[in-house]
Amino acid sequence: MAWWRDEPGGAEWLDRLPRLVRELSTAWKLELGEPFDALISLVLPAVRRDGTPAVLKLNFPDPESEHEADALGFWNGDGAVRLLEHDPERRGLLVERCFPGDQLWSVADEEEANRIGASLLSRLWDRDPDDRGYRTLVRESARWAEELPQRWEAEGRPYERRLVEETIAWVRELAPSQPELVLAHQDLHGGNVLRAEREPWLVIDPKPMLAERAFDVASLLRDRRDELALEPHPEQRLRRRLDQLSSELGLDRERMRGWAVVHAVAWNGDEQMIACARGFSSLSP
Repeated sequence: MAWWRDEPGGAEWLDRLPRLVRELSTAWKLELGEPFDALISLVLPAVRRDGTPAVLKLNFPDPESEHEADALGFWNGDGAVRLLEHDPERRGLLVERCFPGDQLWSVADEEEANRIGASLLSRLWDRDPDDRGYRTLVRESARWAEELPQRWEAEGRPYERRLVEETIAWVRELAPSQPELVLAHQDLHGGNVLRAEREPWLVIDPKPMLAERAFDVASLLRDRRDELALEPHPEQRLRRRLDQLSSELGLDRERMRGWAVVHAVAWNGDEQMIACARGFSSLSP
């Protein structure tokens, strides 16, 4: 997690982490183990005073993680891990631990993995979202569209201008015309779905947003990017995913494709994400 030191406020947060861990472990009476291998947050196995296994997670205080606990509390264990404790000031969460904890990536059959992911998304969407100050796709995508050209220039034009223009065009078309909004997970891929005992699979690590369903499939559509990078024709695999998930979820295929381009370009933009954006861009309606 040392890369945080190069981000605004990251060095200070890293320096505070040992104190935050001590304070939360004392307040919640936890015994802690060695950290899990996580890139963004500090995540540690924990045991509560009554012997219940749990997971302690500390997030950097950024907008994406601000409402993670709210979303987990809203879903209340229905398809997602249960929230056990929450300290908003320290951005600390205590959540249910999944055993054995294998990631959905361990399912070799991609179509089966996609079915599992789709069924979990359907469950997360199956209730009217409450108003807890969640970010909205309308506002976030407008910000992405506004900031993307400047970011693209500042990063040395790392990919073709056409993708910048296409992303902005998709945002302008899709954001104002969204159908019913749900509480979207926003980052449901195979690494954020774990095998569990209470249910066969449970979702972790939401980055919640009020958005249409077609948007929330974007992370699953571009999943297993290391494998995609080795494919001679990755667009064929992307097409199969798009066809399968649009059919299983009953969603507009073209809206899914558009949001897949937008999210890959605007949310991260690394080489593999851009490759996925190119792939979805190349697919015919």
